[in-house]
Amino acid sequence: MKHQYIKFFATALIMLSTITLFAQAGKGTISGKVIDSLGNSIPFANIQVKKQNLKTTSGKTGTFKLTDVPAGNQQFRVSITGYDQLEQTVSVTANDTTQVTFVLKEQRSELNDVIVSASRRPESLSQTPSSVTVLTTKELNTQSTISPNLANILSYSVPGLGFSTNQTGNSGQTLRGRNVLVLIDGIPQSTPLRAGGRDIRSIDPSVIERVEVIKGATAIYGNGAEGGLINYITKKADKGKSFGGYSQAGITGNLKGDSTIGYRFSQQLYGKTGKFDYLVSGMFEKTGVFRDAEGLVISPEYGLGETKSYNGFVKVGYNFTPKQRLQLMYNYFSSRQHSKYLTKDGVYGQSPAIGIYGTRLGEDEGTRFNHNANLQYTNQQIFGKTDLTANVYYQDFYTIYSNSASFFGSGQSAITSTKKGARVNLNTPFNLTDQVPMQLNYGLDLMNDKTAQSLTDGRLWVPNMNMVNFAPYLQASATFINDLTIKGGLRVENINIDVDDFNTLATGANGAGSIAVQGGKLNYNALVFNAGARYSKFKFFNPFISYAQSFSVFELGRVLRAAKSNTLSQLETKPIIVNNYEAGFSSTVGKLNFSAAYYYSTSKLGANLLEVNGTYISQRIPERVYGYEIQADYQVLRDLSIGGNYAQVEGKGDVDDDGNFNGEKDVYLNTTRIPPSKTTVYLKYSGIKNLSLDVNWMRVGNRDRFKTNAAGKYLIGEGPVKAFNLFNVAAVYQVTQPLKISVGVENLLNKVYYPAISQFYGSNVNYVRGNGRRFNLSLGYAF
Repeated sequence: MKHQYIKFFATALIMLSTITLFAQAGKGTISGKVIDSLGNSIPFANIQVKKQNLKTTSGKTGTFKLTDVPAGNQQFRVSITGYDQLEQTVSVTANDTTQVTFVLKEQRSELNDVIVSASRRPESLSQTPSSVTVLTTKELNTQSTISPNLANILSYSVPGLGFSTNQTGNSGQTLRGRNVLVLIDGIPQSTPLRAGGRDIRSIDPSVIERVEVIKGATAIYGNGAEGGLINYITKKADKGKSFGGYSQAGITGNLKGDSTIGYRFSQQLYGKTGKFDYLVSGMFEKTGVFRDAEGLVISPEYGLGETKSYNGFVKVGYNFTPKQRLQLMYNYFSSRQHSKYLTKDGVYGQSPAIGIYGTRLGEDEGTRFNHNANLQYTNQQIFGKTDLTANVYYQDFYTIYSNSASFFGSGQSAITSTKKGARVNLNTPFNLTDQVPMQLNYGLDLMNDKTAQSLTDGRLWVPNMNMVNFAPYLQASATFINDLTIKGGLRVENINIDVDDFNTLATGANGAGSIAVQGGKLNYNALVFNAGARYSKFKFFNPFISYAQSFSVFELGRVLRAAKSNTLSQLETKPIIVNNYEAGFSSTVGKLNFSAAYYYSTSKLGANLLEVNGTYISQRIPERVYGYEIQADYQVLRDLSIGGNYAQVEGKGDVDDDGNFNGEKDVYLNTTRIPPSKTTVYLKYSGIKNLSLDVNWMRVGNRDRFKTNAAGKYLIGEGPVKAFNLFNVAAVYQVTQPLKISVGVENLLNKVYYPAISQFYGSNVNYVRGNGRRFNLSLGYAF
């Protein structure tokens, strides 16, 4: 019996060993790395063996390891947001380690982007019946390598947006010939009660994750979006790391002339611990003297040379549950100029206005501060299938302008604007029928905007304007036969504005010409609509049509400061309602992406800026603005792509209001509104390991619609614009995985040119050249 037990246990041991050896012989290990097409590591990518319960995630250097993978050919799936999903077969060898590298391709940004600004809920761009431009993080980084000025970045990237001014402000940089509403995470930056032209350059690009530009009149965010909206969506924490960061330091300067060297530093820290995530960022930049292509100092009037800029950013979030989140964002931006130069007027059409040594009197020009805070609560299932986004926000803005001689005694003016608001947005999906899914998006906007313009010596130019805006809205979309998306919506605007009593500025000594104006209340009510359709079945032809309205309070501050009557009721304060009609399509054929759109917008009362006896007033006449845009890109080779866009816009005013825009008295809208045509072409090359190269060409076309006045001078906005061409280049080299060097060159060929605003203003003081060849060299380190 004893021998039988020994025999039994020996047999069992042999069988167990055989099974173990067999099991071990049938499994292996996969080890490797996940990278992008440039060879850069991709951390936190999801790696899965299909048909097996085996998953892992790449580490912060992109490496991964999977054990106990069955031997033989196994199908792997690798995915992460921003890249095309990869499926690849790997041969696994038993009792051995197989090395593999997974290369992910970045998603094309044209048709597959999910956007939120067009309807306040995530939706596919391919199903959005309107023209949208999205700037991804990579595109922002590339353009920031050339210039961190957002006005420059957007002018190169957004068809229909006017060329940048190369100044602190963006006056004249309209979108499709009309004013644009600028937002930071949905918080309005524009000051439509008294337009200050400081809204595009209101945050540093280092804290922006993406930019969504909705082109054409829209009422989705309310007052001020006659030409569309630009929404800066700020970065969020990298949820794959408990602690990480990015450090960058660089120098800037012109390649001709002295005192041009500047520097820039930025630091970001981010991470996720449990249910808490955070991102903290700081930036400081000091620019040197800006010089033109001949080495002459560019006029400091509203200039970007010799400025100090600061940006502080914090975003913290807490996930109560997988479906509930509370998030707080705060951003501080400041940019002010302290120049050692004075402006020497040029001769319009002959020689430029330049800077000469001297002591500038008065306050430093620029934005003293722009505070933005946003507290947001989201619940992906507050009841039934309905999700909720609710937020309260605060914005406080203060900027100082250069000296003005448009009133007696001259002086510097400053605009102050404080906004407080709350938004509630709900989204409910349901099925209209079994075959027709539908979405309802509805909510309420509340905002209080207090704006004024005073002189730094204490005189009041524009009185306090206290606006309260109450606006419920409803948007609906339905998808028929899987591919036809139809959208429609309405917004009810109720706006009340209290205006204080005030005295207009004197035009002569001892208060001569000053008018005492009795303030009062203004009330506006409007119902605005939008409707559109997009058919997305075929990638080679994805068409859309749309109709949209926008409602804007006319720039009340400009009317008040030029008042010739002593009561508010006698002034022209009617609002602007724009009707925008648009049709377009996008196409993908192989490696070619192409899109085009034509638009036509009308308004019964416009705002064409005129200069009358040295005073700027607005011409309130019927307007029509029309134009088209085309955009294309083509993947020539695996490592080489080329693309570009073209935009043409025109506008006319019906002076005699007879419905005929071609009458003898009718006029073209001046170039403060209607930008010249714009062409951009880019080339991207990544065929050299660890190196990416981007070359940009832009051409701003001619616009010559006006004649000189009786004195032989051009009025504001009527100077002829002569075409000019610019080339920029950006190169990024990944020295090691965490370390990269970036160099950008603006105006590569060092061409002498005058920005469009310098030409169309038609004045000696504004006849300022653009930058000569400038470089931006930086070193970045990720950890």
